[in-house]
Amino acid sequence: MRARLDRVLARRGGALELLRLPAALFAGLARLRAAGYARGVLPSARVPVPVVSVGNLTAGGTGKTPFVAFLARRLAADGLRVGILSRGYGAGGARENDEGRMLAAALPDSERVQDPDRVRGAEELLLRGVDVILLDDGFQHRRLARDLDLVLVDATRPWGLPPPVPGAASVRACLPRGLLREPPSALARADLLVLTRADQVAPTALAELRRELEALAPGRPQAVGRHRATRLLAPDGRELPLATLAGRTLDLLSALGNPEAFQRSLEALGARVATHRAFPDHHHYVAQDLAGLGGDGRWLVTSEKDAVKLPPGTRAHVLATEFELLEGEAVLAALLGALPPGAPRRERLALHEGLHG
Repeated sequence: MRARLDRVLARRGGALELLRLPAALFAGLARLRAAGYARGVLPSARVPVPVVSVGNLTAGGTGKTPFVAFLARRLAADGLRVGILSRGYGAGGARENDEGRMLAAALPDSERVQDPDRVRGAEELLLRGVDVILLDDGFQHRRLARDLDLVLVDATRPWGLPPPVPGAASVRACLPRGLLREPPSALARADLLVLTRADQVAPTALAELRRELEALAPGRPQAVGRHRATRLLAPDGRELPLATLAGRTLDLLSALGNPEAFQRSLEALGARVATHRAFPDHHHYVAQDLAGLGGDGRWLVTSEKDAVKLPPGTRAHVLATEFELLEGEAVLAALLGALPPGAPRRERLALHEGLHG
């Protein structure tokens, strides 16, 4: 199995540092693009319902999908019909990618559209009668105007890459040298910074990160949360107590942006990890990928996101997690409460017909 890209980029020195020049060019182009939108040179399309963007600064790994599910449940509890709009990266020939299928299972009553053209996707959701649109992974996709920008920062690897060795500083660079989609200064345009997996770092490290984020985005509110293990599903679909994991030896299988966080979640429940076979994010599994896992009495354990892609007949336990807000409830409630009301459905349909009639 080839090394994951993030583990390669986490190293320092050698030929990798030649990527600093294209990374600087990438950062410069990102700044120019952001300035174009800020000054109105690049247009944004506005739709007649509120749009809430959930995004991040890095290429994956911050735990957006559980947060989107958390936010969708919250808005639905207020009586709103929620539409979830995403690009659908990694779907291949499937109707939805792994994240979409995971959200379908968690939110069966929500409307979901995956379309690289976010404006077209928003129009489809309008036709389905949604009251609010959650723009999944939307921080950099600014062609669709939004009323609220919520930006997730993974406390365990805030700039995308793990440290090259424990205790060392991680590489902080834009693509292709690092995993940043924009320079960190872009955080200043967020309405709320949400620090995820805060329970997996030391309090001193969390406090230092919060100070740095305040310097990058002065005055922007910060919320703090974690991804809490909620259920363990047996291969036959039965729900098992999480305590069943204590003392067990496991083989892990994942294709996540931050596989180390998944492993730490299981170790925190008392499990011992013998093998963790980590593939690139959105990897499509074939039978050979699982060869040798789950033998000699070890359980094969994977995540909800990975479970929907396993080859038929795979016997794996599935760990389910949910986002839990630890700090910042009042700020989030105030921001959601200040969203503008959407136009009545009749007016939305009339507007759509006028644009496309």
